[in-house]
Amino acid sequence: MHVDAAYTLNLVWFMLLGVLLTGYGVLDGFDLGVGILHPIANSEEERRLILNSIGPLWDGNEVWLVTFAGALFASFPDVYATALSSFYFAIMFILVGLIMRAVSIEFRSKIKTPFWFRFWDLSFFGSSTLVAFLFGFLIGHLFLGLPIGADFELKRQSWNYLHLYPILTGILSVATCAMHGSIFLYLKTEGDLQAKVHNWIWHTFGTFVVLYMLTTIVTLTQVPSATYNLLRYPWLWSVVLLNVLAIGNIPRTIFLRKPGQAFLSSMATLSALAMLFGIAIFPNLIVSSISPAYSLSVYNAAASQGTLKTMLLIAIIGLPFVFSYTIITYWVFHGKVKLSNYSY
Repeated sequence: MHVDAAYTLNLVWFMLLGVLLTGYGVLDGFDLGVGILHPIANSEEERRLILNSIGPLWDGNEVWLVTFAGALFASFPDVYATALSSFYFAIMFILVGLIMRAVSIEFRSKIKTPFWFRFWDLSFFGSSTLVAFLFGFLIGHLFLGLPIGADFELKRQSWNYLHLYPILTGILSVATCAMHGSIFLYLKTEGDLQAKVHNWIWHTFGTFVVLYMLTTIVTLTQVPSATYNLLRYPWLWSVVLLNVLAIGNIPRTIFLRKPGQAFLSSMATLSALAMLFGIAIFPNLIVSSISPAYSLSVYNAAASQGTLKTMLLIAIIGLPFVFSYTIITYWVFHGKVKLSNYSY
């Protein structure tokens, strides 16, 4: 996309934030999906296997979210302030959900009684579902826009927090994570549990496709500006093509029983969805429903050029460590999940 040379750093940081948010969605998305699907287990062994599939990974995946929040605060402080104050309760519930998911994973095996297991299993499922829903809920509101005034403050008296469209995107988010998590479980499990997961993939994929098509139709009617950049820059349709091909390749690879390829297709699907979200709102980060002039964009909401330069240097030094840590972790814990004396 064309951008004034004076705002090159702003565009770079917009893209970096997109990379961090995409990384979190792809990686923690299957963690949340595994939590959503945890109740499908019929035995204690199956529940432990499902839990241990993400046991070594979930905390490292959350690093991407922490890094995104820090980068947003440094690069676009007005967006950080407006977003957090606008969605205060939703973000607090997300934090509570992430904490409860972590506690559920770590506490479940401490006391071996049926009540204790059931309580933390329910907590694991509930917190994972809540977090997945709320992330989609927030994205839906960002699509619709917020009643932001000239002072970059939310005009709460004119805001319908429980609009139906964000609820729909929240449900789609849950379905997407469930699909992503089921494919991850198919990759990590074997035997009877893998056969059960293979059956569940068709349920989660079908639900995702139906909700995705419904949400797309509603988006085109409720948010017509979502296609503006696609019409202005036709080469961006390649992202749409990537999304369609990735979604279409999932049932093919599942039918051929190629879990690795299916998981890569699922990752590509989530990545394409994240890119389409960025394309839909660019150059804005928070759209004002009162007036386009009041939207917080890469132009009017960024930190100073000096701050952006300094933070870019820090990112160039620090991001390779995040990528390296992620790659090493997944390499060390690749393969089928097994139970041992050290398992959850």
